[in-house]
Formats: sequence, C-alpha cells, structure tokens
Amino acid sequence: MQSFQIIKPVPVLAPYIRHYWILQDDAVSSVSERTMPIGCMQLIFHKGKQLFLQNESRLQPQSFVCGQSVGFSDVLSTGRIEMITVVLQPYAAKVLLHIPGNLFHGQNVAIDEMEDMEFSDLSKQVADTPDNLTCIRLIEQFFLHRLYTFSGYNLKRMSAVFHEINHRSQINISLLSDAACLSSKQFGRVFADYVGTTPKEFIRIVRMQRALFLLQQDAGMPFAQVAYECGFSDQSHMIKEFKIFSGYTPAEYLSVCAPYSDYFSEL
Repeated sequence: MQSFQIIKPVPVLAPYIRHYWILQDDAVSSVSERTMPIGCMQLIFHKGKQLFLQNESRLQPQSFVCGQSVGFSDVLSTGRIEMITVVLQPYAAKVLLHIPGNLFHGQNVAIDEMEDMEFSDLSKQVADTPDNLTCIRLIEQFFLHRLYTFSGYNLKRMSAVFHEINHRSQINISLLSDAACLSSKQFGRVFADYVGTTPKEFIRIVRMQRALFLLQQDAGMPFAQVAYECGFSDQSHMIKEFKIFSGYTPAEYLSVCAPYSDYFSEL
C-alpha cells in the first residue's frame, strides 16, 4: 500500500520552504523511478529502506542534502519506503543551511558528514520519532531557529532576480545581474551561494521546467512552439536539452511520462 502526502510549511517559513512530502510504500517488489532537476535543493530523511542510485551503484545516505544538478538519475527501491523530503525554495539553501549552496552541487551530502551537530541531532530525532507529522514540527522548529540567526543581506536582491526568472521566458545573466544591482561577477558569486548552482545552469533548469509546464497544460502543443515560448534557440536545441535532463527526446518522454513541472506548478 502506498501513501503520499504534501504538507505546506507554516507561513513564516513559506518564503524559504516550498513544501514537505511524505512517501510511504510497503510494496515488496522493487520499483524504479527516474528523477530530473527541479531547480530546488532538497533535504531527505529515510526512515525506511534507502533508495539505490542506479547511475552510481550505491545507496542514498540515510539522511542528506540533495544539491542542484543537471541531468537525470534512476533510483530503485530496496524495501519498505518511508521518507520525508523538505523541498526548499530555489534561493533558500544558504538561508536555512547556513552553508553556501554551491558546496552541495551535484552531490547527495550526508548530514552526518556536514560537521553540524545541530543538524545531526535533528537527523537522529527524525529517525527516532514514529509520527511523521511530529517529525515535520521538529524540522520546522529547527529551521525557524536557523532563520532567526541568519543575516539576509542579499535576500531582497534574490527576490528581484527570481521575479524575473519566474515571469520571463527570455532571460539572460545580464538582465538578472541588473535586477540584483550587482556586477556580473558579484552576481554569479551571490547566486551560487544562495541557489547552489551558476545562473547559466539554473536558467537551463528553469527553461526545461517551463517546457514541461507547457506540455503539462497541452501535451499536443507542437514542439517548435514549446521551444519558442520557453526560450530555446530552436527545436533541435530543446531536443538536445531534453536528452540531457531526462534521457529522452520530447516525443519519447511523452510516451512514457505524464509531463509535470515541479517548479512552475508550485508557483
């Protein structure tokens, strides 16, 4: 039997946490799932069996921070699943983790390897607490404390940047650095600290998520139109990016998946 639940954060944390989701599955047979970059770093707690990373031939850590990346990953269940995932807002990594987000890039970093005793204690509390809603409350208490001890000097800059990213299909680094009132070099450093990847790479992630969102609304939309509306240089460029991000061409993707944008469906 499978159970999936999405929980919204308390209002004061909503600018920094998109949502929590809890997945429980008692199925004995292994299930494979392909994941793609969604533009948000995530914090994952496994209370059941860990998932197996087929691309890397290893298990995920018991509890870890999932950094930004470009490309897909295939995960395989190894037994009973019970996991809590915290999906951060795109710019919230440094705010809540108190570590530059780019240090997690392309990695699943175990909490116990972060040399953060408070974070390790939270991981143990979640593992030892049977009720998942109580676990969410523990996680929120932890992040509320982190929020109140963070100096958000660049948060207004990032808010302006993400307004442009979310509402313009044609975006470039010059436009975003102007929105942040920073030089291109300064902007790149601040962006990587807060978001966990470079502006150029994040634009690619958002462009792919925008394409998924359009296809989610109309799976029959011509690919040439999707490419134009999402800011790809042409249809061939979009097909190439689809292969990198999902392992499929757009046509292949639609034949095996119902298109869904984690990024734009949450706005």
